Formats: sequence, structure tokens, C-alpha cells
Amino acid sequence: MAGKPLIRGTRITVDMILELLASGMKPEEIAEDYGLSLEDIKAALLYAAKVLGREEIIVEA
Repeated sequence: MAGKPLIRGTRITVDMILELLASGMKPEEIAEDYGLSLEDIKAALLYAAKVLGREEIIVEA
């Protein structure tokens, strides 16, 4: 999957989970539709939060 972070044992990427949540799908729906657990969904969110928490944005004035 081009180096993207995946849910362990699947080909489902973290960004796909985030996009599905952003489009309005409930975690339970995603889990059922893609054969995941709610813990998988939570892990994707935690991963994204940790990665973004390390981001630094520099604004030049």
C-alpha cells in the first residue's frame, strides 16, 4: 500500500479509516463493513493523533 500505515493483518489504511469517519460513517459501521474491530478503529485514530501531534507548522510573516 505504498508505505502507508495499515491496520495489522489487513490492507486497510489509516487514512481510509479517517476518510470514512469524516464522511459520516460510524465506527461500528466501518468495523462491520470492513471486518475490523472497534479497537482497530481506535488504534487508527490514536496513530493519527500521535503523528499529527509531532507535526510542526511554521508560519512566516
